[in-house]
Amino acid sequence: MVAKRIIPCLDVKDGKTVKGVNFIGLQDVGDPVELGARYASEGADELVYLDISATFEGRSTFTSLVERISDRINIPFTVGGGISSLSAASDLLDAGADKISVNSAAIADPTLIDSLASRYGSQFVVLAIDAKLSPDGRWLATTHGGRVLTERELFSWAHEGQERGAGEILLTSMEHDGVRKGYPCALFSEFCSSLHIPVIASGGAGSTDDIAAVLTEGRADAALAASIFHYGTCTIGEVKKELAARGIKVRL
Repeated sequence: MVAKRIIPCLDVKDGKTVKGVNFIGLQDVGDPVELGARYASEGADELVYLDISATFEGRSTFTSLVERISDRINIPFTVGGGISSLSAASDLLDAGADKISVNSAAIADPTLIDSLASRYGSQFVVLAIDAKLSPDGRWLATTHGGRVLTERELFSWAHEGQERGAGEILLTSMEHDGVRKGYPCALFSEFCSSLHIPVIASGGAGSTDDIAAVLTEGRADAALAASIFHYGTCTIGEVKKELAARGIKVRL
């Protein structure tokens, strides 16, 4: 059995780590390099850095910050936000990122996934999907940090991304992001069961119980969390020890 991964997420805006609810009401929670180094030392399996305003503000992603992160951190990390071309991805990988994630740009031009996978390999490509429940009961993908609701149905878009070469999917429930009341495990269970590539669950972690639930009931391969680590609700080491005590395989 492959070990489940615990992945802190650092949303970055203007060079600072921020956290809000449903991607709004953002508060500064620390330096992204120092926080990342701390999480690495506490036992994080990977890190995800998302430049959450890059697409909305039309800015390029933070290559210089990625270089600083790479110099300090000895675990894999993924970078996303405003990546819309092979050259942008290349800059980030050259700066030290282990994987890149694409979201809004991939919805605008799905062939971007094909191009990235063909050039760098699927293992470098993460398709990030920020999903919202529509009034008619469908889960739809959003763009621009959750600001724009599209007609891309969650499951069909994930399958298309998988077929185009994405090696992993990072699914965030916008309804649950930052609320800390648990992941939508029924959604994740159905979603993960329908795919053959790993799924990182994001949106809703408020406790170790929530993480345990999405890794078991939700069938996710990894749990991404932010608030509980940023605000000291628990440490990564504490979460992993509790998961192991419950029989969930993690790297201690």
